[in-house]
Amino acid sequence: MSKKDNKEQKDNLNEQAKNTEENKEQELSQNEQEQQAEEAKDQEGQQNTDEQKETQNNDTKESEKTPEQAWEDKYNELNDKHLRLFSEFDNYRKRTMREKSDLIKSASADLIKEMLPLIDDMERALENIPEEQEEARKGMELIRDKFMKILKQKGLKEMESQGEEFDTDYHEAVTQIPAPEEDMKGKVVDVVEKGYILNDKVLRFAKVVVGK
Repeated sequence: MSKKDNKEQKDNLNEQAKNTEENKEQELSQNEQEQQAEEAKDQEGQQNTDEQKETQNNDTKESEKTPEQAWEDKYNELNDKHLRLFSEFDNYRKRTMREKSDLIKSASADLIKEMLPLIDDMERALENIPEEQEEARKGMELIRDKFMKILKQKGLKEMESQGEEFDTDYHEAVTQIPAPEEDMKGKVVDVVEKGYILNDKVLRFAKVVVGK
């Protein structure tokens, strides 16, 4: 036999051994897949069995209850639903009342704010009535006081700004002037336009002169 024939024979043997090895690997892989499938099937079957047992146990427990216990459980269930429904309705009622109240306050705030210039005119008119016209002064004061009484009943309150510390939450500085006294620095020296509060909220900022 020549060297060439020996080489071909060796190559054939190697090829056969390689094919045999691949076939073994394929068989092992197929066996592993089948084994995994069996394990998954067993796990699913066990899970179904556990669920069936749990259902059977619950059914058994229900069947073991006396009529009194069954009625008590039903009562507790219905009572719990009733309490939750009542709580939801109560929250809805409170929310609706709060929204209605806020709407009324908002509407009255717009109306009262439009009336503030009228109050300003009354104040200026009182300041300019001559002293000899005492009856006219008293009449104007009476009208103003009645008007303010109605607005106060709606929650309107006049700001006390004169001599107070300047506060941007309530005051709007028109200008600054040298303070007439040392302790008036940073305080309201004069009020150009009165500020008003409605239901604890600023309706109009007071326009003031601040000492520096």
